[in-house]
Parts: sequence; C-alpha cells; structure tokens
Amino acid sequence: MKQKQSRSDRMWLYHFLLTAFILFLVMAISGCSAANALGGTGRTASGNSQVPLTAPESQNGTQPQAGSGISAAGTGNAQAPAPSQPDPEPPVTSITISAAGDCTLGTDIHFGYDGTFPAAFDAAGNPALFLSGVQQAFAHDDLTLVNMEGPLTLANKREEKTFAFKGDPSYVEVLRQGSVEAASMANNHSYDYGEKAYWDTFSILADHGITPFGYGDSQLIRVKGIPIGLIGINDLTGGAEAQLMTELARMKQQGARLIIVYFHWGTELAAYPDGDQRYLAHTAIDHGAHLVLGSHPHVLQGVETYKGRQICYSLGNFCFGGNSNPMDKDSMIFQQTFYFTKDMLTGSDSGSILPCRISSVSSYNDYRPVILSGEEGARVMAKIRERSSF
Repeated sequence: MKQKQSRSDRMWLYHFLLTAFILFLVMAISGCSAANALGGTGRTASGNSQVPLTAPESQNGTQPQAGSGISAAGTGNAQAPAPSQPDPEPPVTSITISAAGDCTLGTDIHFGYDGTFPAAFDAAGNPALFLSGVQQAFAHDDLTLVNMEGPLTLANKREEKTFAFKGDPSYVEVLRQGSVEAASMANNHSYDYGEKAYWDTFSILADHGITPFGYGDSQLIRVKGIPIGLIGINDLTGGAEAQLMTELARMKQQGARLIIVYFHWGTELAAYPDGDQRYLAHTAIDHGAHLVLGSHPHVLQGVETYKGRQICYSLGNFCFGGNSNPMDKDSMIFQQTFYFTKDMLTGSDSGSILPCRISSVSSYNDYRPVILSGEEGARVMAKIRERSSF
C-alpha cells in the first residue's frame, strides 16, 4: 500500500513540475514578445522619447504638415524651417535712344513753291507720311532726337543771309506723328527769322510734346522714371567749350543719370571730323556725357568709341527741306540702349546704325526718309566705316 502511494506521489510531482515548466516557457516567450513590442515604439530604458535629428520626409518628398512630428521638448509640434530665399535681383530698366540729323520743315522763300517742302506737305494731306518710312525705329524706341534746323513761325522778318528757312507752325505734326520726342535748337538756322521765331518754335514744340533744348536751355526729362539730360551746343557761334562745361555741370547737379550732348559743328560737306569736333566730343565725355551726336556738315561723317562711349560726328540730313534734290541723300539713324538698376546707369550696348536715305525715291527729295537694306544699305554702311577710320 505504501509503495502504491509513493508511486502516485511521484506521478503527481512529475505532472506538477511539467506543468510549471510549461508555464515558465509560456511566460518567458510572452516576456520576450512584450520587450520587442516595447522597443519598437522608440522607448529607451529610461522611458524618454527619442527625437529624430531631422524632420522626416513624407513619401512624396515634402515636409510633414504641422502636428505630424514631435517637438524637441516632447510637448509640441515640430515643423522644419522653410529654406531661406535669396533676395530678388533688382529690376533692370532699359532705355533705347534713336538719333537722326537735320530736320528742316520748311523752305527758303527764294526757292519758290514747286518741289519744296511746303508743296509736298500740302500734297500729302497727312503729316504722318513724312516719317512713316522710319517708324520701325522711332515708334519702338524710348526717346527719339533730331536737330531742328529752322524755325516754325509766322514771323516775316528774314535775316540777311544766303539761306534762311522757316516753316508753318502746323508742320510740327510731322515730328509729333512721326514719334519724335526731342529736338535740338542749337544750330545756325534757329534764328533765321529772329529771336521771336526762335521762341515761337520753342513753344510750338513743347506744346506738342516734343522737348526743345539747346544753348542755355538744356532740359532734364524723365524716361521710364530715369532723369536724362539733353544739351545742345552750337559750335559755329564761338564759346562752345565754356557753354558745354556749364551745361554739363548743371545737368549733373539736377540729377541726370544719362547725359546726351548734340553738337552743331564742323564744315559743310566735309566727310571727316576736324580737330575741333574731336576735341569737343572727347571733352564732353571726359566731363560726363554718355552719348555725343553731331550735325551741320549735311553729309555723313564717321563714328568713334571713346572711353567706351559713342560719338556720331555727323548724322547727315534727315527730313530736310533745305534742298529739293541734294546730290548726297545718304543718312543714318543711330540707336543705343542703356541699362539702369535702381535708377543708376549700369551699362549699355555698343550702339547700332540704321542706314537711311533722306527720300523714299532716289531721283529727287520727297522729304520722306527711309531705312535702307540690301545693296544700298550695305553701300551706306561701307561709307560710314570708311569715314570712321581716322
């Protein structure tokens, strides 16, 4: 009996130990799973949150929205700072200048009527026709300048001289409708009918939106907000250098950011500039001029680059009522574009020349200048290059 009971006790103990061992294994396995699960949440042994050093990117590569991350303190929402943007480049303002030569909108009373500018004006019936052949330049620039060679006036007291020109005040429409914005009056024909005629012309131009300038009446105008100084100097009357220095100083004092000087100088029909022209042109640039223009020879002269700035020694005739059929009808338009940043001149292109003829026909002067192309354009350009070799 005792042996049976001992055997039964041993069996019970065996089952007890087996059950305990199985329970131990179950608890051990469960403990490992729990530990692994806890480690996957980003918890450390101390129980503090692990904070990523950089904000995670979503699958599409963008930063997560506010509230999707963990703040450094563990209490707020983290958002990556927006990348700093470079300061925008300041805008650049470009101003394109077109310059042409002698415009005599009228005639000498000794020429009669037939074939003159007044006859052509009356026959045309439309002032815009006269400069229609150059609108591809004038209508698309920012400022067009010409030399106003003769007054627009009703005055009748003619000066005693070989040629004295004047035109009816209505002829101003040729310039206005032809996209001309400024005209130099510093020349040897602006006083052909006296001082009153000069001021008549000054007022008529201004009243029609064309800025007159010259002698002691230099003008500061604004183009696209940029102050531009316009100076006209007549070298034929003497004292040109002194007047030039005075007007340059005045324009700079008034705040001009670009200064253009238009000279009336040289010798009629001379193909090359003389020493006086070159001296004055260089002096103008040395003391602040950015572009130098010239007229009076009635023919084309060469161009020069001096200290990086352009000089056109003679632009020739343009819409010229002073001769119904000049032998030399070649002309040109000079264009140059200047660049400004924050109202300060920062550079320019080197300029370009548009070869022209003063008439739309070659056999006589119809007072309608045109831009040339093809063989004729190439011929005029070759002439200008040859006359620039000095």
